[in-house]
Amino acid sequence: MMVPVRCFTCGKVVGGVYEEYLKLVNEKKEDPKKAMESLGIERYCCKRTIFSHVDLIDEIAKFPS
Repeated sequence: MMVPVRCFTCGKVVGGVYEEYLKLVNEKKEDPKKAMESLGIERYCCKRTIFSHVDLIDEIAKFPS
């Protein structure tokens, strides 16, 4: 599924940082905490929104509608 556009708690826009976060952590092997801070995600609620997201679109796309 798609990453939420806004944080559920505070309403900050977090949808645009998910892909950049994955690049920093997976490709550049940056520490997740430093990656979040460099992207401007500082509140716990926003971090939770990004960390708890599970990308299931590839799994769901296998099944016909």
